[in-house]
Amino acid sequence: MSSAVTAARPPLHFLPQRFSYPVWWGCSRLLPLYLRYGLGFRKIEGVNVETLARTYQQFQAGQLRLLLAFRHPSTDDPLVMGYLMWHLLPRTARQIGIPLKSPTNGYFLYDRGIPLWAGEAVGWLFSRLGGSSIIRGKLDTQALRAARELLLEGRFPLAAAPEGATNEHNELVAPLEPGVAQLGFWCLEDLAKAGRSLPVVILPIGIQYTLASPSWARIAHLMDQLEQRLGCGTTASGTDVELLYRRLFNVAMHLLDCLEEFYAKSYRQQFPPLPAFENANAELAARLQRLLHSVLVVAEDYFGLKPSEDFMDRCRRIEYAAWERMFRGDLDQLSTVERCLADWLAEEANVRLRHMRLAERFTSVTGSYVREQPSIDRFAEVVLILWRTFDWLEGKHSNVNGLVGPRQVRLSVGEPIDLEHYWPLYRRDRRGARQALNDVTTAIRAQFEALIVPTTNG
Repeated sequence: MSSAVTAARPPLHFLPQRFSYPVWWGCSRLLPLYLRYGLGFRKIEGVNVETLARTYQQFQAGQLRLLLAFRHPSTDDPLVMGYLMWHLLPRTARQIGIPLKSPTNGYFLYDRGIPLWAGEAVGWLFSRLGGSSIIRGKLDTQALRAARELLLEGRFPLAAAPEGATNEHNELVAPLEPGVAQLGFWCLEDLAKAGRSLPVVILPIGIQYTLASPSWARIAHLMDQLEQRLGCGTTASGTDVELLYRRLFNVAMHLLDCLEEFYAKSYRQQFPPLPAFENANAELAARLQRLLHSVLVVAEDYFGLKPSEDFMDRCRRIEYAAWERMFRGDLDQLSTVERCLADWLAEEANVRLRHMRLAERFTSVTGSYVREQPSIDRFAEVVLILWRTFDWLEGKHSNVNGLVGPRQVRLSVGEPIDLEHYWPLYRRDRRGARQALNDVTTAIRAQFEALIVPTTNG
């Protein structure tokens, strides 16, 4: 179900960026091959990259400080962002006659937990490519200080994902966190303290994956396997879109039944009857939200946490509470017996953390995403969410590349958001600062949504 933790470990240390030109050069040469043959991308398209080229030129000329805010629908996003910065950006700049200094790169923030499940080599590689780690769920002052320094003085722009985590939906933007906007305003404060007057610009970048060779037959085959794995048979088969939707809905409801029964029997969670709904999709959405709340309660009760209104905030607090028990700074001070008990506590914390991981997988599932537009791309996204979840529950390493066929990705550059326009409001008072953060975050979200190209029933 997740990486096994059977013993307490030393605390998680901050991993600073240590950009290495040789590592960058090697990765930039290998990346196109890996994207095509390793991940199955047939096409990587850049839209409005000219705006990025002009803004990047201004950054290199010392005329502004730059934050890149990118969408985060997939774990492949850092790779395609690398392709944008290392290949599409310099190519476009040459085509329109803009001279850029090499390398064209970006510092980036990444979750400190990634090297835990992806391996320490990934942390080493991220650092050498300009990555700076940050621990979610707490005020990671060291990471934030490093991010502010990079944004103020770094030789590259700083990139971050306002969505915080992947949501696996290409046409649905998850709730945005205000961290990117806050970093931008902090940079304006730091510039003012240093006696420098420079604009701070946020440039939104949309990322959207679609199928290169759509095939309803592949979707139908995956549905067959999902039904078998879940133990809910089907009375019909075929590639009719309405039939496939009914099968997908049936799998979702059967999974809800299974999980509700599990949490009711094993963790004494209550699932009283719900009121009547105007349609089945509304009932599914309500049941899903009720289940996710109960799943998080199981973890929160163990760690002594009180639920908050924000779902992602609950997830981050649970994760950090588990990490406090799994990664400790007092191990060398413990007796043999105390160390055994610490190991016991770490192992149990890891088990409890799995409840949050389960809930996290369904964070952006709405119950109506496919019904609103039953395109093959939306079908594929939801089917793969279920597939990854089943693999995770069964303790398998999920590799979905190729399950729905080759893919393509569209990288769309938005329009620069100059924080100078919001600076007077931010400086006015605390209320004004909160409003400015909200306004900038709303502006980023609006651009993310505008950069989405709706898919059709291909």
